[in-house]
Amino acid sequence: MVVAIAAIGLGWAAWSRLGDRVRGAADLVLHPESITVEGVAPWVRADLKSEALRDASLDAGIPLDDPELVRRLARAFAMHPWVREVVSVTATHPAAADVVVRCREPVAMVAVPGGLLAVDAEAVVLPSDDFTAETAAEYPRITGVPSGPQGAVGFPWGDPLVEEGAAVAAAVGPDWKSLGLIGCRPAGRGSPTPRVWELFDDKGRTILFGAAPGHEATGEPTAATKISRLRALPEGASADLTKAPQPADEPRSIPAD
Repeated sequence: MVVAIAAIGLGWAAWSRLGDRVRGAADLVLHPESITVEGVAPWVRADLKSEALRDASLDAGIPLDDPELVRRLARAFAMHPWVREVVSVTATHPAAADVVVRCREPVAMVAVPGGLLAVDAEAVVLPSDDFTAETAAEYPRITGVPSGPQGAVGFPWGDPLVEEGAAVAAAVGPDWKSLGLIGCRPAGRGSPTPRVWELFDDKGRTILFGAAPGHEATGEPTAATKISRLRALPEGASADLTKAPQPADEPRSIPAD
């Protein structure tokens, strides 16, 4: 009996000291609502945090004393198709975490049978669910692509043609609308080396852009030079940006008497 009473007394003393800690154990588990995510771009309509945690099976919570907590969070967000880079992950007590990401930016829509697929400047395929028909129309189109994506969303398309088209789209950048252009496509037939691209509008006008950035033939103007000339074109004018501009006639002096 004495032993039993002593055990009860020790148990009560231990609970008095540890009860508050046990009752506050929720503070030792990192739940989704205690995770903040910074850097989500305005064009991302999805709930990036919920999707990243769900797909990594972390939405039920992570013990704060898990030695792999930071790495597991970083990997969960790095695997999301919208995330280009996880900049930092910081965990604190009481259970909370801050994740900073850099998102991929759509630069063009690739025309495929039945619709459009968004890509970034590196030809990574982006989630289609984040675009409506109206928002997709705001981006230039890459046409003339016979292949479909070789991998899942969040991975490169897997076709050099799309890589070049995305590079052309990114080079023209915000000037698409102001120039009245709606897309780019491979020009001519066959597979010339380097591949030649042309820009076009919805009225039949074309502008020969030449090779994609980084693929220029010897003597071909750089992408920066082409864009500078493109911006200087009269409204509605066509041009061949691969050729050097013709110098203006020099004024002739009048012979002196």
